Amino acid sequence: MNATALWAAIATCCISASAITAENKTPVAAQTAVFAGGCFWCVEAALEKLDGVGDVVSGYTGGHVERPSYEQVSAGNTGHYEAVEVAYDPQRVTYEQLLEAFWRNIDPYDDTGQFCDKGDQYRAAIFFGDAEQQKAAEASKHELARSGVLAQPVVTQILPAQRFWPAEAYHQDYYKKNPLRYRYYRTVCGRDRRLNEVWSGVDLKAIVTGKEKATE
Repeated sequence: MNATALWAAIATCCISASAITAENKTPVAAQTAVFAGGCFWCVEAALEKLDGVGDVVSGYTGGHVERPSYEQVSAGNTGHYEAVEVAYDPQRVTYEQLLEAFWRNIDPYDDTGQFCDKGDQYRAAIFFGDAEQQKAAEASKHELARSGVLAQPVVTQILPAQRFWPAEAYHQDYYKKNPLRYRYYRTVCGRDRRLNEVWSGVDLKAIVTGKEKATE
């Protein structure tokens, strides 16, 4: 066999092996989750760090106006929440892990907004897409209340998902595009200081997954 024929045979074998591997590998459809936690720049930045999370889109949900603009939502007249839509691989990150990250990045005591941002559009909420997400969200909230680690009642809402409208392009990945402005806003708003006050020393993973209850 000459060199040309040999390389052709090797290439054919490699292609065949790749095709077999691709056929045998079952593709996993990305699932979505929707969370509201005040400023969507901050929630997007937190959830995009999780392994298994793909795209996180900032946007608006829960309102009565179609295709709302940032100015409309900010005025507080559309009923929308600033929120994020998370696409994730359930084989790499579970919905419970998303819930853990969500709780860790909000003030669960505040039903008037979040941190320095006040108004209905900045309230925290979990928007469930199906019965399984609803069950997990309600269980995590119940376990937080039952654990006794929080100083006040949890007022975060759990609501059925509604139409999600992506925000304007300049809001997407804002923390990456404008890192200095983002850090300044986050600091002035007191987000990290308040999160530390609420969650310092709390083993959220054990609470949200129910492991704390199992070890009692």
